[in-house]
Amino acid sequence: MSTAADPSAAGPRTSPPAGRVTISDVARVAGVSVATVSKVVNNRYGVASSTAERVLAVVSELGYESSLVARSLRRQSTNVVGVLVAEFEPYSTELLKGISSAVGGTGYELLAYSGGSDGGVPGGWERRSLSRLAGTLIDAAIVVTPTMVMSGAYGVPVVAIDPHTGPEGTHTVDSDNVTGAREAVEHLLGLGHRRIAHLGGRTDLQSARLRELGYRQALEAAGIDVDPDLVRVGGYRPDTADTPARELLTATGDARPTAVFAANDLSAIHLMEVAAELGIRVPEELSVVGFDNVPESMTTTPALTTVAQPLHQMGAEALRMVLDLLHGTPRDQHLRLPTSLVVRGSTAPPPPPAR
Repeated sequence: MSTAADPSAAGPRTSPPAGRVTISDVARVAGVSVATVSKVVNNRYGVASSTAERVLAVVSELGYESSLVARSLRRQSTNVVGVLVAEFEPYSTELLKGISSAVGGTGYELLAYSGGSDGGVPGGWERRSLSRLAGTLIDAAIVVTPTMVMSGAYGVPVVAIDPHTGPEGTHTVDSDNVTGAREAVEHLLGLGHRRIAHLGGRTDLQSARLRELGYRQALEAAGIDVDPDLVRVGGYRPDTADTPARELLTATGDARPTAVFAANDLSAIHLMEVAAELGIRVPEELSVVGFDNVPESMTTTPALTTVAQPLHQMGAEALRMVLDLLHGTPRDQHLRLPTSLVVRGSTAPPPPPAR
């Protein structure tokens, strides 16, 4: 006599559904009710151990994940930290790598969110992003280069990395921009350069202002007056740095700089591209120093001399700070990390003066 197989002993035999797996899919494959699946995934009583094991096997096989929103409503938390950026460019990507490497073992997950281009309005993207995510999708936020003073008024702990406004408001992490810039210019001075230009960042960013300050301090300490014709706003982006880079490099005679300190690597790299287009050799005729030490700085020809920010460490420290806030054990409120000069092939002594 044949006997029917015990469904509780057999593993899932139905093909997984296409698309996003729902709780109904899990119930159908496991042969139980939706209410039973809900009890199992939420660790509630009233389900036989054999049934619970079968449901969990189906959950694992199908890759079911309950909604973050539903989870937050049940538990009043999501165990998710949001990383909010205006856009995913090399700087924010390196910070994100540092945050990601540090989150393992903490019990938290990350949600990376880009909100800077929403509606075409660059300012206030942080407020819009936090209002959408805080409390339902994330328990805390790390905000990269916010344009506004962050505060605790968003309902979740917030840590700002390299805020435009400097160390005020909420907890912050940044690097020593003044010392880094000063060391970059001192390196060029040590090579013998005297006509050193500065391709600056955005004037609304504290980091850009501090890097220009370091540039000025280094020249003044060497007894060199700052020539206003050699200070241009590059805006931290290749597209906005193009015109000022060309203005610096197309100056005639002694008016042209023999070296340029750019406020970030992307501007420095674009300046090197403009120099190549104009037939100016780097470093034989022009030395270039950047700031950040993003991976792209190592792939230029020649490789870019730059000031390294400890971007991975900055991201990891920001995660530590925001978890400290979540756990009610805050330590330092404003953390500033040291930079270091990385000398590569884009700098050399200036060319001899023309006879």
